[in-house]
Amino acid sequence: MLTFEHALGEVAKTVNVMMNHVLPVASGPEKKVMEAMKYGVMNGGKRVRPFLVLASAKLFNVSEISALRVAAAIEMLHSYSLIHDDLPAMDDSDLRRGQPSVHKKFDEATAILAGDGLLTLAFEILSDPATHSDPAVRSDLVLALAKAAGADGMVGGQMMDIEAEHMNLDIGAITRLQRMKTGAIINFSCEAGAILGKAADQSRQALRAYANDLGLAFQIVDDLLDVVGKEDAVGKSVGRDQQAGKATFVSILGIERAKSQAKLLAEQAKGHLSVFEDRADLLKAMADFVVNRGH
Repeated sequence: MLTFEHALGEVAKTVNVMMNHVLPVASGPEKKVMEAMKYGVMNGGKRVRPFLVLASAKLFNVSEISALRVAAAIEMLHSYSLIHDDLPAMDDSDLRRGQPSVHKKFDEATAILAGDGLLTLAFEILSDPATHSDPAVRSDLVLALAKAAGADGMVGGQMMDIEAEHMNLDIGAITRLQRMKTGAIINFSCEAGAILGKAADQSRQALRAYANDLGLAFQIVDDLLDVVGKEDAVGKSVGRDQQAGKATFVSILGIERAKSQAKLLAEQAKGHLSVFEDRADLLKAMADFVVNRGH
């Protein structure tokens, strides 16, 4: 029987092949930004969000090519956000996935353009007929990702995160921040399979509920790793939230309560999938994987 880690690795390989296929190539003056785009998106990573797309798509018998294209798009959008997060004007991080950040490998201007290129390429992929033959499905994917990535989602959450350095946030505000900054894209990744499969509302609601709890568990573990993780194991700089004086799940709950809350959320997430029975085993395994990261 294949382990979950092996399944995750196999997904990463197939998604990387698809991303290589859709990434632009040029030999002119624009070549540098395309090299930076490729470096930023192909530079490691566990491909958690693409895995969620593919696992949710399997629930509805979606074609593998359609699911892989959406998985590639979401990883490109995620990578754009990391490239921009690492910039000196944002988190000022020199390390990402154990390698130099894009702005350190290239330069700041190229990093900004590389992020812009990946963001727009994600929507180009979703709107392409090769992703799905039904234009209504493609439109739904574009709309859902735009909402998840924009001011009411990831971008708004990132703004709240920057402001958090100068504010005393309570647990409710931090939860809202993380549902926007991290959770909205995880929500899209889980619901994308249902959109592709034109699933019924009950199935979509179950996946949304799963994604909500999974996203919070994911962020709590991220906060824990920032406190107790080792830089070489985590693959990025640690201790930054504490240095910046940001309130986090860990600073409010403490390490042990944060660990317990993450485990509780993972169990709740798995419970939401009961409607799918054993067909959702991969999604259940992802919940366990999320809370055991760094162990």
